[in-house]
Amino acid sequence: MNLWVIFLRTIFTYFFVFLMLRVMGKREIGKLSVFDLVISIMIAEIAVLVIEDVDKPMAEGVLPILTLVGIQLLLAWIMLKSQFIRRLFDGQPSYIIRNGKLDRREMRKQRYNLNDLMLQLRERNVTNIADVEFAILETTGKLTVVKKDEFEKSGSRGQPDFGSEIGEMEARTDVAFRDLPLPLIMDGSVQDKNLEKIGRDREWLERQIRLKGFQSCKDVFLCTIDHTGKLYISGK
Repeated sequence: MNLWVIFLRTIFTYFFVFLMLRVMGKREIGKLSVFDLVISIMIAEIAVLVIEDVDKPMAEGVLPILTLVGIQLLLAWIMLKSQFIRRLFDGQPSYIIRNGKLDRREMRKQRYNLNDLMLQLRERNVTNIADVEFAILETTGKLTVVKKDEFEKSGSRGQPDFGSEIGEMEARTDVAFRDLPLPLIMDGSVQDKNLEKIGRDREWLERQIRLKGFQSCKDVFLCTIDHTGKLYISGK
C-alpha cells in the first residue's frame, strides 16, 4: 500500500513542482542567481520530504512551496521596479579583465583565482589571456568574454542606422571612450556614475534625449552608449 502511495505522491509532486517552476518563469531555467538557487533548493528539499514521509499530509508540502513561489514572484515584481533591490538580491557583474588588464583586487573580492579564470576562458575557446579585452564575471558565475579583435572590429563599423520609430533608435554622439556599452538610463532612472565615467552630466543627456523626440529621461526605458559614442535608446 505504501508503495502505491509513494508512487502517486511522486507523480503529483513532480507535476506540481513543474507547474510552480513554470509559474516562476523561464528566468529560473535560463539563469540561476543566488536568490534563484536558494528558492530552487528549498522547493526540491520540501518536495523530497513530502514524497518520503507518507504520513505527512500533502498540504504540508504544498503550502510551503506555494509560499516560496509567492515570495519569488513578489520579489521579481519588486526587482522590475527597483534597481536597489535588484542589486541587493542579484548582485552586480564584476570586471575580472578590463581593457586587457587583470583586476586582482576584484578577483580577491570575488574569491576568484587564476585557475578559475583560465578554465572558463578555455571553455570559450580562449587560450591566451592577452587576447582578452574584457572578461566579466556575471551574477550567475558565468564568464562573459570580449576578445580584443572583436572589440576593435565593433568600433570600425559604419554610421548607425537611425530607427524609424521613436521608441527605439540609435544615434552617434561626440563621446568616445574605451569600455563596454554603459547604461545611462535604466527604467527611467539616470545612472549618474556612468555619466561621470564618460565625462558628461545630466544636462548633456537630457539634450540627447530631446533630440530623439523624448520629453525627459523618465520617458526612456533604456539608454546605453558604446565606446564609439553610439547611443541606443528604447522608450517606455
